[in-house]
Amino acid sequence: MLFWLLYQKLFPYFPLFRIFRYVTFRCVFASMTALLIGLLVGPFVIDRLRQFQIGQYIREEGPKSHQKKGGTPTMGGVLICLSIIVPTLLWSNLGNPFVWLVMFSTIAFAAIGFADDYIKVVHKRNLGLTSKQKLFFQFLVSGVVAVVLLVLQSQRVYSTRLMVPFAKRFRPDLVWEWMGHIPHMHWLAFVPFIAFVMLVITFSSNAVNLTDGLDGLAIGCTIIAAGALTVLTYVSGHAVFSDYLELQRMPEVSELTIFCGAMVGASIGFLWYNAHPAEIFMGDVGSLALGGAIATVAVVIKQELLLPFIGGVFILEAVSVILQVGSYKLRGGKRIFRMAPLHHHFELGGWSESKVITRFWIMALVFALCALTTLKLR
Repeated sequence: MLFWLLYQKLFPYFPLFRIFRYVTFRCVFASMTALLIGLLVGPFVIDRLRQFQIGQYIREEGPKSHQKKGGTPTMGGVLICLSIIVPTLLWSNLGNPFVWLVMFSTIAFAAIGFADDYIKVVHKRNLGLTSKQKLFFQFLVSGVVAVVLLVLQSQRVYSTRLMVPFAKRFRPDLVWEWMGHIPHMHWLAFVPFIAFVMLVITFSSNAVNLTDGLDGLAIGCTIIAAGALTVLTYVSGHAVFSDYLELQRMPEVSELTIFCGAMVGASIGFLWYNAHPAEIFMGDVGSLALGGAIATVAVVIKQELLLPFIGGVFILEAVSVILQVGSYKLRGGKRIFRMAPLHHHFELGGWSESKVITRFWIMALVFALCALTTLKLR
């Protein structure tokens, strides 16, 4: 909105407003706006959640030290989403389809998380939507994202070819054109791409959700992941940098730098209140929204294969749960970890909560730096 007003409308009359055309300038302003919204609106949201008695219910099988956190206001993801969406609307070019797509993904996953958190609060339990219900809606939203990307591909503003880390020339296309020659079955050509996008986005949103178990853990890792994505979106849309790094240049995706900058600012603002001891939890509203947003941006800029680096801690947490459940079922009740997700394993091993959080942040930073390093090592 401000981009439209200050640059597209007022620039001819005020040459100084030319500065609003630059993505880097608007990214900084979006990040600052998101941070201010988080800091200023945070106390109001916390008070309202307390008034409505929207508190967290702690599962009994979790670490005993967490029982004292019961009743802490949850559904703080509403504040995160507000802090991301408003600056994006203010500072980005709303004529860009990728901006709307990423905002749709964020809001849709937030809605799934809201339904889950609302059921928990109403029924006063730690279980909301069933796993099947949650996965159904997550796959549905991810499928919509995939279909929209296919439409954008038909308009030649997106490509379904994968960017493979460390491989300059190997760019497999997930739309299998040879399948399109099968009579009455041409739609099968799009199935691999749609399935891949659905799996990536759904897995990522759940990975962030599983990481959200300690004060500031998930949101701190999100700051780092969003910071890495800010760099990646900028270089992907920059003519000189994308050519130098041998990336597929997509001018339209540069506007997502504003969205990622807003995500960084919003996460920092939320961390102010979520730092140990937390005054508010993000709940499934925030974790699913952030996971969906991170994965959708990665898919749009063709860096989904870098997600194990960009969100390394999130992936480790999700894999630890998969391994734990698999081991328990296949090995007659034997466990690999003391408790899953992985952060609980270290808690029960004697690490303090603050130490677990700090060390996981360090791991997230190392993973993010590795992701950025792969750009030059292609």
